[in-house]
Amino acid sequence: MDNRNQHLETLSEIRSLMERSSRFISLSGLSGVVAGTCALLGAALIFDYFGLMPFEGRRAIYGVAQPYPWGMPPLQFLMTVASLVFILALAGGIFFTTRKARRKGHPIWDKTTARLLLNLSIPLIAGGIFCLALVHHGHYGLVAPATLVFYGLACINGSKYTLNDIRYLGISEVILGLIGLFAPGFGLELWAIGFGILHIAYGTYMYYKYER
Repeated sequence: MDNRNQHLETLSEIRSLMERSSRFISLSGLSGVVAGTCALLGAALIFDYFGLMPFEGRRAIYGVAQPYPWGMPPLQFLMTVASLVFILALAGGIFFTTRKARRKGHPIWDKTTARLLLNLSIPLIAGGIFCLALVHHGHYGLVAPATLVFYGLACINGSKYTLNDIRYLGISEVILGLIGLFAPGFGLELWAIGFGILHIAYGTYMYYKYER
């Protein structure tokens, strides 16, 4: 019986080593909660700037009378909020993921991390350029749904090198983005659901599944 338990422990250790060598398993669920919270706060600021309420009907959300609220034109304000949300979410992700890796004794940077970031960055960079093209051509209502689609594709693409749960998050983001492409008047609401509520829900689920 003791030999059997030893064999099972050995197999478990081998499996753990193989998993760590092929997947980045230090991704913290709390990073998703932070990202989702930042996204909801950013969406709230945008709704306040335009004087809108969520799901109040189709409208041109980029129209605002001068003098501009907070002294910024709409596009500048949106870019500022988006940049702040991205920076804060990224900082939170790095902090909590690094903390988890150190607690588990896992390396923070290795070949697996590099592969994960590469597979994430390809759809994200392509999506960023695509969204800049949308802004350049004045298709503002499609920007928020497009970010959801490309972010979802990035999650799906990167899930091969991290926790499988990320794939389902990515699929959910893509579905929301595709819906938003046919309902651009509600792009901000869907963006808040995708980047905000889904991140918090998945982050909480991952935290209790892998870190508690």
